[in-house]
Amino acid sequence: MSLTVIQQRISSTSFQRLVIGIALGFLLVGCSSKSPSGAPVVDRTKAAAPQRQPVTTGQYVVRRSDTLFSIAFRYGWDWKALAERNQIPVPYTIHPGQTIRFDGRSNSTQTSVVSAPIVATSARSVAASSPEAGSSGSFKKTVMPASGPVVAVVAPSQQSIPAPASVQAGGRSPTGWAWPSSGTLIGKFSSNGSLNKGIDIAGDLGQPVLAASDGSVVYAGSGLRGYGELVIIKHSDTYVSAYGHNRRLLVREGQQVKVGQTIAEMGSTGTDRVKLHFEIRRQGKPVDPLEFLPRR
Repeated sequence: MSLTVIQQRISSTSFQRLVIGIALGFLLVGCSSKSPSGAPVVDRTKAAAPQRQPVTTGQYVVRRSDTLFSIAFRYGWDWKALAERNQIPVPYTIHPGQTIRFDGRSNSTQTSVVSAPIVATSARSVAASSPEAGSSGSFKKTVMPASGPVVAVVAPSQQSIPAPASVQAGGRSPTGWAWPSSGTLIGKFSSNGSLNKGIDIAGDLGQPVLAASDGSVVYAGSGLRGYGELVIIKHSDTYVSAYGHNRRLLVREGQQVKVGQTIAEMGSTGTDRVKLHFEIRRQGKPVDPLEFLPRR
């Protein structure tokens, strides 16, 4: 092949590359100047997490260790709304064997016992609280046989905080709430119903658990699976607070408590480490306790 032919072919290849480069340049300019009226890009990471809704189907048969407040807490209901739906008058007394409905139908209607969002298992013994003589308000556990299917709340899962923060009991927020214990904040609230419905504070076995605000104890026992030894305090017609995984309960149902009063000893019942699980619920729905408690 002659030198002239080789030079012609090289020139032809260079020209083709030049043409392709110019075409690509026009294409990129056209893309960058395209009108923004096209399909929007959705950032799904910012989408609102679904809220856990109250159970609105089926019914529940009251067991010996239940209270209206514990049933409402278990199924995500405001206790006043649940009482109204079932025509339960003040002082909201319920009895073993009584049917609590969530769908508003007549109790004579035949339906299955509700199983979601809780876990149903075979019959087992239920622990209920009873005063222990000479213990100044402390409690021991009495085992009672349960009738019918056992229903239990799914254990609150823990969502770790990147940098654990220490919290100190004492002092009150502008809204009147106080920290329920001192220790390290190891779990925070999540609005997704499958995650943590409160906060978790790690501490020492037996250290004081304090009432976060004035109120009346409406539940003290271990009948809600996943919470261990649990105390629920009613603060108003709107708010209740819950204190789980205690080693020992120091208050009884119906007892009036003041903010900062010791109501239990921190423990690890129903969980894998010593900690306090603390929730605040507004009209039955979990809210972030950090929005109510004093700033750290």
